[in-house]
Amino acid sequence: MTQAHESQNWRKSTGKWIVFGLFAFGIAAFFYFDLARFVTLASLNENKEALKTYTESHYLFTVILYILLYFLQTTLSLPGAAIFTLAGGFLFGTLLGTLYVNISATAGATLAFLAARYLFRETIEYKFGKRLQSFHEGINENALSFLLTLRLIPLFPFFLVNLAAGLTRIRLTTYLLATSIGIIPGSLVFSNAGKQLGKIHSVRDITSPNVLGALTLLGLMAIAPVVYHRFRKPTDAKL
Repeated sequence: MTQAHESQNWRKSTGKWIVFGLFAFGIAAFFYFDLARFVTLASLNENKEALKTYTESHYLFTVILYILLYFLQTTLSLPGAAIFTLAGGFLFGTLLGTLYVNISATAGATLAFLAARYLFRETIEYKFGKRLQSFHEGINENALSFLLTLRLIPLFPFFLVNLAAGLTRIRLTTYLLATSIGIIPGSLVFSNAGKQLGKIHSVRDITSPNVLGALTLLGLMAIAPVVYHRFRKPTDAKL
């Protein structure tokens, strides 16, 4: 029995090292080959006509490649999400661009979430399990609202939400739903901006105070029911 338990632990440990190694290899390769130079606004503007022409000639292949590349970018938490979203709007239009962004970003975020859970949650709970019990209960009770708020408000880095959520006991279905819905407004804004790519000189041109304020307001609206429920006065008992 002990030997079987040790064998199971060895397989689990080996599996974690393999997953960690794959992620580390992907991230290292991205920076070693300086692939970041291809996911800049300058590079996108420089190659926009060639990309547009290729998309018109090989539409289905371009869509598949776009989703795959965006998926890898999100999974590995690499830079370039805003550029990918702009490119989606430029190449496919606002609505289809938003759809393809939603598919790839949601899938990539989910894989990052599952990887963080697989690699680290067991260790975190082993060391801090009792102290985190009340935290887990609070998160699980309002998981959808919390995640929607984190997705909608642009102050919270996308990749950090993926990793942090993986360390909790949030259900996968809740995470999927909140991510898929929560990224729609921001994706729409950037995809729509992508149609006027030549007029954009910086990502900051898109994230104006009005846009950031609107997204933040949506995030606050998502968490409002939780805040109200937490702080509302108890109703008087009926006589």
